[in-house]
Amino acid sequence: MTSPRDQAMSEWVAQQFLGAAIEIAPLAGDASFRRYARIHVDGKSSMLMDAPPPQEDCRPFVSIAEMLLAQGVRVPKILAQDLEQGFLLLEDFGDTVLSAVLSADTVDQYYQQAINQLIGLQKIAVPTAALPDYQAEKLISEMRLFDQWFLPQFLQMQLSQSEQELLAQTYQYLAEQALAQPQVLVHRDYHSRNLMVLADEPTLGVIDFQDAVIGAISYDLVSLLRDAYVQWPDEQVKGWIKTYWQRAQVNGLMVEVSLAQFERWFDAMAAQRHLKVLGIFVRLSQRDGKHGYLNDLPLVLSYLVKECQAQPELSAFANWLRDRVVPLFVVSVPRSQSMFEG
Repeated sequence: MTSPRDQAMSEWVAQQFLGAAIEIAPLAGDASFRRYARIHVDGKSSMLMDAPPPQEDCRPFVSIAEMLLAQGVRVPKILAQDLEQGFLLLEDFGDTVLSAVLSADTVDQYYQQAINQLIGLQKIAVPTAALPDYQAEKLISEMRLFDQWFLPQFLQMQLSQSEQELLAQTYQYLAEQALAQPQVLVHRDYHSRNLMVLADEPTLGVIDFQDAVIGAISYDLVSLLRDAYVQWPDEQVKGWIKTYWQRAQVNGLMVEVSLAQFERWFDAMAAQRHLKVLGIFVRLSQRDGKHGYLNDLPLVLSYLVKECQAQPELSAFANWLRDRVVPLFVVSVPRSQSMFEG
């Protein structure tokens, strides 16, 4: 039986292609309430985004897309829109997400492209108030998903008063490190599942940018190089960090910032992001029934442990992760034990 939402979607699509034979092919969803479908009409295709109000709001997507397109960033063109109903018709970027073509032989080539694309994003002079600031309150509220979902819901861990204080101190430190960095346009999910390989084009396509903010310069590089879905050797990652730092220096994004300082910022920003991601993945599973994200918890937690160990200011938190969190996690996910040995 067709739902009222599906009926409204079909009617809206029909209005965009009056009299044409239309085929609507639903696609797999993402971590939000948004749905996607490919529209086939007369041998051509486009993408439908279904963002049902009040759970989703198309307006940020549209305004950010227009801003990025005006600056030459390769995001999908908007072909038609109905903001009240939450329907967008978009240029079709195809099916080749970056994650599908990455291998030991191809990753450097593609990550060089992604780093160049990122530099272009960060050089955009964003109009005042066009994007929200990634403020301390937001950074901390995201990290608190770790103690609201990952610890109590996944590990069944109850925190003592001293442990709560340790987490609060850690969150405050990581937020301060983010705010100490140059503030630029931040995509917030700049990773291999949100970059598209486009046929016959030298640049990568960028999608899922509707949550963009003004925030720390290292954030999107963290998303790319410490991807929750794929891992690369530490030395290779360090090489890409240096490559990005050099290009950012040349482009005036980080004046008089040493590589060592940027690496510290990178690890601190990565810890903030991975605290958030651990909570989000558990929430997606337990609240939304999207259990596949649990498969990525071991990699994200192993990232977090290493990132905190690299920061002398987080030694107490790193020890706590090692002594309290990792043993409980290994009991819950036995296959992860090898990731925390040594």
